[in-house]
Amino acid sequence: MKKIVVSLFALAVLQSCIVSTAAKAVKGVAKIGYKAVKGTVKGVSWAVSKANGKIDKDRIDGNWKVVGIYHGSFADFSVDQNPESSFNSECVEGFDQIIFNSKKSKFKPVHCSTEKESWQKYDFEFGKNPLTKEKENYIEFNSSNYITVIDINSKTMILEGSLMPKQAFSGGKLYLLEKVK
Repeated sequence: MKKIVVSLFALAVLQSCIVSTAAKAVKGVAKIGYKAVKGTVKGVSWAVSKANGKIDKDRIDGNWKVVGIYHGSFADFSVDQNPESSFNSECVEGFDQIIFNSKKSKFKPVHCSTEKESWQKYDFEFGKNPLTKEKENYIEFNSSNYITVIDINSKTMILEGSLMPKQAFSGGKLYLLEKVK
């Protein structure tokens, strides 16, 4: 009889823990959902918060189309009340894109889907970024160039750094990319 009473008591405590944890998770997701989106570009939303912890390097793999550029840093973007993306593609046909091959740790920018550059070797790291001095996900290429990986999901990726030299001269530092299917 004691075993049944103890089992029922343990079950009640465990169920209350699960319910309270689920309620906290829902509240947390609601807060993150509220803070995570700030404007859209061509139907693609900009994420405001940086990824917490290490991002799996295989998530970067694939073709990524540039759909938005913010003229300023991620810190500027996160406090900007009305961030605007001022990216207008010069491509008559096609689009600017970046192709990542995570298995070979190489990437290649492609201008207007036709002008192909050569593959560049990169290292995807999580740690203290030598450029920003913060612990974050970043890409290092040509031994002294760094691009911060703000966040990646199945549809979008946000990068900060000198990704497109033409845009960097005009102040473009934050890039919104959409996965090409």
